[in-house]
Parts: sequence; C-alpha cells; structure tokens
Amino acid sequence: MMECFASNLNKNLLGFGVKVLPRNYRAVNLFVGMFAAIPLMALPVDALQVKVTPTNPKLGDTLSVEINLDNPQSGSNPTVSVGQKTYPAFAIAPSKYRAFVPTTPLETAGIRKFRISGDGQVQNLVVKVSDRKFPVQRINLPPGKAGLQATKLELTRVAAFKALQTPQKYWSGSFLKPNAGRISTIYGVRRYYNGKFAKDYYHRGVDYAGATGSPVTAPAAGRVALVGRVSQGFRVHGNVVGIDHGQGVTSIFMHLSRINVKEGDLVKPGQLIGAVGSTGASTGPHLHWGLYVNGQSVDPTPWRTNVFN
Repeated sequence: MMECFASNLNKNLLGFGVKVLPRNYRAVNLFVGMFAAIPLMALPVDALQVKVTPTNPKLGDTLSVEINLDNPQSGSNPTVSVGQKTYPAFAIAPSKYRAFVPTTPLETAGIRKFRISGDGQVQNLVVKVSDRKFPVQRINLPPGKAGLQATKLELTRVAAFKALQTPQKYWSGSFLKPNAGRISTIYGVRRYYNGKFAKDYYHRGVDYAGATGSPVTAPAAGRVALVGRVSQGFRVHGNVVGIDHGQGVTSIFMHLSRINVKEGDLVKPGQLIGAVGSTGASTGPHLHWGLYVNGQSVDPTPWRTNVFN
C-alpha cells in the first residue's frame, strides 16, 4: 500500500514539474517523515560536573574538587568522600561548590578513589597522588625542652580551632608571606629527636627566621578564632594566634613574643597580628606558620603561588 501511494504521489508531482527521486527513496523518507512530528524524549544529562586540581598532585598538596550542578534541587551541599573520610563542599558561586581534600607526608603515595555526591547524582573518580621526598633533620633538645608536654587546655583549644569548617569564605586570591624573614625550615621535614626517629612527626608548617619583635602579619583575610598565651597554659605552642579563613582553611602562628589581636577580630591580608618570638617549645626566635585544611596540616607554599578563589 505504501508503494502504490508513493507511485501516485510521483505522478501528481510530475504534473507540477517537480523532480521525483527513485521510488524506494521516497517511500523511506515518507516513512521517516511520519515519525518526525513525534517529539523525541531528551536524553538525561549528567548534572554533576567535577574538576580536580592540581592535575599532578604530590603528598602535602591540597586537592581542590570543584563541583558544578546544573539545577540544584535538594538544598544540601555536595560531599566528597575519599576512603572513610567525607569532606564538605561549600558554595563558591551560583550552582558551583568546592571541597578541599588534604594530603600529608604520613600518607602513602598512589591512587585515591573519590566519590562525589550531590543532588541525587554520584560520580566516582580516581586521582593519583605522587610521592615526595622530605628532608630529614636531627634535633638535639636541651634537658629543659626534651620532655616538654602540651597541657590539656592547649591541646583541646588547638584541636577545636583546627577542626573549624566555617561555611563563609573570607579569603580571596593567593596568600602572602606572614613574615619578611628567610625560610629556615620547610614543610614536611621528618626529624630525629635526640637520636630517636619521630615516626608520626612531620614539620607541620613553614618556619621564618625573623628577628625577635619583627612583625607577623595575616597571610589572608579571616576571623581570629584562637588567641593563647603561655600564662594560660600554652606550654608548647607558646603565645599563639589562629585565623579562620573559612571553608575548612585555618592558619596558626606560634612562638610569638607579642599578640596584637583578640578573638573575634576580622583581619585583612597584611594586617599586623603579632611579633616573632621564642615562646613555648622553641630553640630560638622564629615564626612557625601552619596551614590546616579540614584539620590536616598541608604545605602552605602552593597557597602562595596558586589561587584557590
């Protein structure tokens, strides 16, 4: 019946001077045309778009996981799970979120399996974290410093500070040097103390060999969330200031001789917060700057060269 219909149609069209294609071609196109008017159902689009940087991370790096949701519906932020740990993602733009995943020298290099969940979508990624060689130092502490133990108050307050995951993002752009002195000890150094290797130790920050009384400034904007003094029981940290930069990122400044801020203060990049000293467990004047991401000490150096906006 289809063939007869097409034949009659060809005759009629010839009468109007219309060029007619071969019979079977017309029949096929007529058949397809019958379905052209039926709207096609749109294929589902993966609403979870993920980008991980840096592309070639090493131990000690901060991994930035950016997540784009086409049409956020649930009202809850996405999460990023790596092994048994789950990290929150915070809003950084409309429909755009970011989670930071820390890595440390105590971990093993190799594959990390990421599970990103958000708005009913799940995406699994594999990220390779390369090994990194950290220097080894041998430190001989004098009798008065060798067995120095932190107080319960000190440990409790510092742990609570490092665990902060404030949703608000205070910083913008790359971080600044907190002191003008040269770097005397880099991040990640492993140590022997009085001949014994400290298995669970690595240098959790960067030391600046500033002179006593030289200014210590905020490397980025934030809220002062910790102020502690030797007189209050900060035996190891000495006089200390902690700045909450928001979204799981915190900075701690140790061994200060002077403190120029109080808890609750909002500080700007480059603002004076204290002065270099040698209080607490310190063998000489210097500033220790530790940068923590979701409670883990990461290398601050990439934060001074990369922009985690």
